[in-house]
Amino acid sequence: MRNLHGKMAIVTGGGTGMGRELVRQLAVAGSHVAMCDVSPDNMMETERLALSETTDDVRVTSHVCDVADEADMLAFRDQVQARHEVEHVDLVFNNAGIGGGGSFVTDEDRMAWEKTFDVCWHGVYYGCRAFLPLLIRSEEGHIVNTSSINGFWATVGPDVPHTAYCAAKFAVKGFTEALNIDLRLHAPHVMAHVVMPGHIGTSIALNSTAAHGGPDLERIRKTLAERGSDVDQMSDADLTELVVSRGERFRDDAPTTAAEAAAIILDGVREKRWRILVGDDAIVLDELVREDPEFAYEPEFLQRIVERGHLNYFDSR
Repeated sequence: MRNLHGKMAIVTGGGTGMGRELVRQLAVAGSHVAMCDVSPDNMMETERLALSETTDDVRVTSHVCDVADEADMLAFRDQVQARHEVEHVDLVFNNAGIGGGGSFVTDEDRMAWEKTFDVCWHGVYYGCRAFLPLLIRSEEGHIVNTSSINGFWATVGPDVPHTAYCAAKFAVKGFTEALNIDLRLHAPHVMAHVVMPGHIGTSIALNSTAAHGGPDLERIRKTLAERGSDVDQMSDADLTELVVSRGERFRDDAPTTAAEAAAIILDGVREKRWRILVGDDAIVLDELVREDPEFAYEPEFLQRIVERGHLNYFDSR
């Protein structure tokens, strides 16, 4: 898989962020790409960018699909086979994800928790279920599942619960590691990779808010009040603006761009590395958690990371 030219690739969540950059870089490398997303407008822009940078014989197609819905994923697979006229695929990037559903203890409405878990975990599970038979038909196949630093460190700081996302990303990591054993036994020409990005410059925070129907102003007021903020002086418009500005800051101030992340991921696939850490912050955090796992959830642990020059965003927010 050193040479991606002529390969058939699948990318979920291709409308923005790392998904968009994976589509672009795969197309530039000569791969045919089928992407899915819930936003046709975002995919249209991704498709435009990808085709403007590559040759006419590369095919890039867009498919509206909710990865948390197995029927949607199966329909996506069938559309790929019909539109690309293929009996197999070579690469599957289960990349789609959202945040949300922070507290398991205090959030009485389960919808946000379960939606986050469904997209981040079932999106990977259904993607593997749908496309693994087509990967097995290839000469060499690769499943690339996006977990996170939150797949081995279940927090974004001592005062922010993050249970749905972390649970899903731990599941993705464990499943992918176990899947590789299964593949070695039953389909040794197919390899699974688990991707663990750190802070990447994407719109995941903004997209997650939209996916959940807008900011949960009641929960935000409660959370800010618990941290000592004077929320009585803030209007709903003020809170919404705060959410948007934080999402933009998360995207714009990240140490690793989405394009850089996609390049690291594709290099990891080419080099047949099953474990792909993305970003210096991910590498450092992995090292620190392994050094002292018992201490990883103490308030001082985040400061240890910040002192190494990483995750300043989580420390300051």
